[in-house]
Amino acid sequence: MSPKKQVYQFKVTLLETEPPIWRRILVPVSYTFWDLHVAMQDSMGWLDYHLHLFGVTDPETGERKEIGIPDEDAFEDDAPCMPGWEIPIADYFREPGTRAEYLYDFGDDWHHEVELEAIRERLPKKRYPVCEAGARACPPEDCGGVPGYVDFLRIMSDPTDEEHETIKQWLGRPYDPNAFDPRKVHFDNPQKRWEFAFRNA
Repeated sequence: MSPKKQVYQFKVTLLETEPPIWRRILVPVSYTFWDLHVAMQDSMGWLDYHLHLFGVTDPETGERKEIGIPDEDAFEDDAPCMPGWEIPIADYFREPGTRAEYLYDFGDDWHHEVELEAIRERLPKKRYPVCEAGARACPPEDCGGVPGYVDFLRIMSDPTDEEHETIKQWLGRPYDPNAFDPRKVHFDNPQKRWEFAFRNA
């Protein structure tokens, strides 16, 4: 089957959350890592406020590679980070079962596992990416990583907690940790997101 007629089926799982927060998305095989990043952000519910990084295994050498946004101020000894918008995901995801790491927000450290579950036929007249399934709402941005999220859930579930009203005002919107509807996922154009993030800057 021609790659143009294929889509990748990924499962994205936010690690250390219980019950797990996860999404199943379908994206074109032609995507770059930047495109995949945007689709993952949109499906999870993150707002793309922070830096990100993919950790992948080079299928040719077995070496770990980092793909994301290169840091111009990185130290010489730091591992080089390749620009995600230049690297096709097909270079690293070659067969079902391939996994990668995805880190979002280097302060809160949201670690995700990205697994290629299947390579499927692209349906005629179907628009991709698509979110097929998932579970639970994404944690709020800047809530302090997994430990902060656990505290956030505890406080939000207890109206008698002295921090309850403060946290509600900080969040500024209703929050149901169990709510997720894949039909409501809206995917941005990754090229427009890139232009907004870099060209306009």
